[in-house]
Amino acid sequence: MAETEQMTSPKQRVHDFWNAQSCGEVYAVGQTLRDQYEAQRAARYALEPYLPQFARFHEGAGRDVLEIGVGMGADHLEWARSGPRSLSGIDLTERAVEHTRARLRELGLQSRLTIGDAECLPYADASFDLVYSWGVLHHSPDTPRAIREVWRVLRPGGTARIMIYHSRSIVGYVLWLRYALLAGAPRRSLADIYAHHLESPGTKAYSVEEARRMFAPFRSADVRSQLSFGDLL
Repeated sequence: MAETEQMTSPKQRVHDFWNAQSCGEVYAVGQTLRDQYEAQRAARYALEPYLPQFARFHEGAGRDVLEIGVGMGADHLEWARSGPRSLSGIDLTERAVEHTRARLRELGLQSRLTIGDAECLPYADASFDLVYSWGVLHHSPDTPRAIREVWRVLRPGGTARIMIYHSRSIVGYVLWLRYALLAGAPRRSLADIYAHHLESPGTKAYSVEEARRMFAPFRSADVRSQLSFGDLL
């Protein structure tokens, strides 16, 4: 009974969803592995042209960098190319780590890649100068705990660049129209809709004020919203 409960836990359901297909894998088309990864990379930055400006990959040079949620490794490749002193990456799924390792190997680059949990990072306190995570921590069942882990492993004076979903978004209202209003359940909350109809089970989204509260332990937090390609559809 205990084993069954563990296998159907919220975190296991998130794992199983993303381990079936990594985010963006649908764009990985081409005759060779390198072609497939380049196609996925090109699609990622075409759909989200604001991402490189947010990440500022070049600032990884000479620093100890951690990416939480490496996915298919497009961003991780950019961090590797920046010339960090050390580069580490972690993901909940075996599939993502395999993709990222293969991607770096194709170009002769390396990273310390780990299958693990954002809510319990396997790193010592104050291990990194820069921690980056794009569109990942809102999928973890306990997002505030994952953010506290970011704070724990970040060195004093370090930088965290984290993207989480904004609750009051056009995507959210379109989902509400479909799964609440048109379904005859206008009182259904956005939180419930996100948890059941946006990507992996249990996905969450936050207001700017909620995000500020989660990042309160940090010395300062610059929180802003960005229209995504999903909003602009």
